[in-house]
Amino acid sequence: MANDATQSIHDPATAGEDQYLTFILAEEEYGVDILRVQEIKGWEQPTPLPNAPDYIRGVINVRGMIVPIIDMRLRFGMEPMEYGPTTVVIMLRVINEDRERVMGIVVDAVSEVYSVGADEMQPAPDFNTRIGIDFVRGLATVDDKMILMLDIDTLLGPGLIASTDAIAAEATA
Repeated sequence: MANDATQSIHDPATAGEDQYLTFILAEEEYGVDILRVQEIKGWEQPTPLPNAPDYIRGVINVRGMIVPIIDMRLRFGMEPMEYGPTTVVIMLRVINEDRERVMGIVVDAVSEVYSVGADEMQPAPDFNTRIGIDFVRGLATVDDKMILMLDIDTLLGPGLIASTDAIAAEATA
């Protein structure tokens, strides 16, 4: 029998709805398009990169592919937290212009998979928080809680990809 996440992706009852994997950061819930999730891994110490911004924790080797690891707490300007047993790295497929790249994001914990219809997604107001509005795809209310749905292509966009590529090339030269 398929697990709930896989079953709901192919369930005709959820047609017209997108699936989002949600995760926790500082007791807030965020979501990313589940079709962009490659895998979820437990925390492992990456190889640090010299001269990298603090939110770029380093790189790991995943089946021969070098993957930059981004700490989302630090990326959003939140207080750092010691990594624990629920800390995970979500491997995401990021698409920008003519490039596709796998990047890992460190989060406090994975939460749920939700189906959200276009009519349930509200545009993000300009609320001057740690997350610029350009990173937010929208807001959805699910089970009486508000979830910020992130646009990972903007959040982990071309500038971040270029800087991690340049730092990694410098480190291996």
